Amino acid sequence: MTKATTIKKKTARQEELSKFLEKIVINAGVGRLSQQPNFEQKILPQILGDISAISGQKPQVTKAKKSIAGFKTREGQIVGIKVTLRRRKMVDFFERMITIVLPRFRDFRGLESAIIDNVGTLNVGFAEQMVFPEINQEESPIAFSLGVNVVPKNKNREKALAEYRRLGVPLKKVKSS
Repeated sequence: MTKATTIKKKTARQEELSKFLEKIVINAGVGRLSQQPNFEQKILPQILGDISAISGQKPQVTKAKKSIAGFKTREGQIVGIKVTLRRRKMVDFFERMITIVLPRFRDFRGLESAIIDNVGTLNVGFAEQMVFPEINQEESPIAFSLGVNVVPKNKNREKALAEYRRLGVPLKKVKSS
């Protein structure tokens, strides 16, 4: 197989993914971490750097819109970080997540089909950012969780489920009774 045919296959798959996917949103809540001393000087830049390395673009800092005493948050306090990926970066991230990140989990047998909501959005949570190959454990002393939402253009759960399976998302087989 020549290099040209490999490139054509790759671009065909990328085009197929970009026709199916609308966007991918990566977000991390930093509510508990923001309570620590020197959060904005030491912890926040580390988290921003890790998410930048994972996504390939600069993340946006989200702030609390109002104070909630039960959650110990004040208006304007940093509560999360998010990145919205589209086009080429979206396709590249999706490919890496399916082929590299998910197989790195120990005893991984596939994703539950319940993580796909009624409009076909695939919602995957990661307990730590360390599962991504871009993150070096020695250089990143702070562990935080990530949520990845894969939003399809088609807003039908059944069609999206079939398309995810066809694209190679490792979903568990549904047990029939």
